[in-house]
Amino acid sequence: MAFFRACAKWIFIIIFIIFCIQYWLEHKSYLFSDEAVNKIAKKYIGQDPETSFPKIIKDFRRQYPGHILPDEEMQWIFMNAGGWMGAMCILHASITEYVLLFGTAVDTVGHSGRYWANISDTILTGSFRQWQEGTLQSTVFEPGDIVYHPIGEAASVSWSHDTWMVEYGRGFIPSTLTFALADTFFSTTDFVTLFYILRVYAKAMALEAGFYISEIRQQMKDAL
Repeated sequence: MAFFRACAKWIFIIIFIIFCIQYWLEHKSYLFSDEAVNKIAKKYIGQDPETSFPKIIKDFRRQYPGHILPDEEMQWIFMNAGGWMGAMCILHASITEYVLLFGTAVDTVGHSGRYWANISDTILTGSFRQWQEGTLQSTVFEPGDIVYHPIGEAASVSWSHDTWMVEYGRGFIPSTLTFALADTFFSTTDFVTLFYILRVYAKAMALEAGFYISEIRQQMKDAL
């Protein structure tokens, strides 16, 4: 009986924590939006990513000063998840948001993952096919289209070779790491990539913390 009481207690605590996080996510203010990210990305639709990505990074840095990683901290990193393989370059990451460049140079297909976050992708080149859970048909997205992956939903996803996009995620971002890193632990065992991902995420988090600490200090100085 004591065991079941202890289990019930921890289940209640976990549910309460989840409820609190979800309430916070629904009522907090955000730095980015789907519309703002798409507005920057759509200017470079159809362009060679070798040329367009540096321009996209500059646009984000101009619009969100202090929130985008410096060039020397950015890195293209392989990502294996859900059976597919791609590459990403993180521009911004926090507890509740991220912006990154993503794509693949080869055809790849797999499971989208089911996240505690809303994710949107603006297709720049190539094509992306999405087969949503509960449906019998897939949808193909072309350059200029926005692909939405709502919180809690799953899909089969397929990228054609040379598909590149700008991705924005909003939600409890640490929860997405379970899916993002699972294949590393149980399939590829590429722990160098694991180190790269955790390192750049930590650097992005440190950048955000430093930005807000500086703001608080400035506000305190102004108040004196």
